[in-house]
Amino acid sequence: MLIFLVLILQHMQQTEIWLTLIRFLSAFLLLFFAAYSDLKTRTVSDKIWVLMGVIGLLMLVIQYFSVGFETTAYLLVIPMMFGVAYLLFRVGVIFGGADAKALMSLSILVPFWPKIGNLFPLWASILPFPWVIFSNSIFLFLFIPFILIVINAFKKNLEFPYYLVGYKMSIDRARKSFVWPLERVDDKGERSFVWHPVSDEQIQEEFDRLEKLGRKMVWVTPKIPFMIPLLIGFILSFIVGDILYFVITSLASIW
Repeated sequence: MLIFLVLILQHMQQTEIWLTLIRFLSAFLLLFFAAYSDLKTRTVSDKIWVLMGVIGLLMLVIQYFSVGFETTAYLLVIPMMFGVAYLLFRVGVIFGGADAKALMSLSILVPFWPKIGNLFPLWASILPFPWVIFSNSIFLFLFIPFILIVINAFKKNLEFPYYLVGYKMSIDRARKSFVWPLERVDDKGERSFVWHPVSDEQIQEEFDRLEKLGRKMVWVTPKIPFMIPLLIGFILSFIVGDILYFVITSLASIW
């Protein structure tokens, strides 16, 4: 009987590992295609998120009838992440609808922390795994200002606060690029710093106003395709775990 129970446990562990690997490969491939599309066109087809959600639901059914769930309470992560993604979109933390849909779909496909033996992830936390994917992606954005500072310092363009979040570009080139203007001209012709994104029509209007003032160069900030840091954050979450949790606990232990 003991041998029989051991064999069952081993089979369940192997099944759980296979389910984890299938989830990882499915999410990786779909996020890779989404990142490529986002990089080239700044748009992502809804078909990717529908497919991700369908695969996620199928994996949940398979898991339920094979190894089961440690607790069904873990499934509450899915509606919770739906609400969080929608809220982040509404308040402007994430700008694109595809970004919100990506978080929602990931919450269905990978609602639980992965278990790949005792190897990965290195640093798990009590936070829901889909949220960790998002937080790791945001963590990567923290490096962008440092990169921009280096680039602008090299070009000797250090006008505060523009150099922290953007770079200078000719208006002609900016019209053809995936960028937002960081400068706005009011009715009196006075220039001001703006951060929040505007529509494509408003972007062209701002460039027109700046050109009328004789400006050839303008401060812009790139429309960073969020799917790229999301893909990297997803990989880091599976292998490394919760980066912010590790950083915070490490600093707390030092203090």
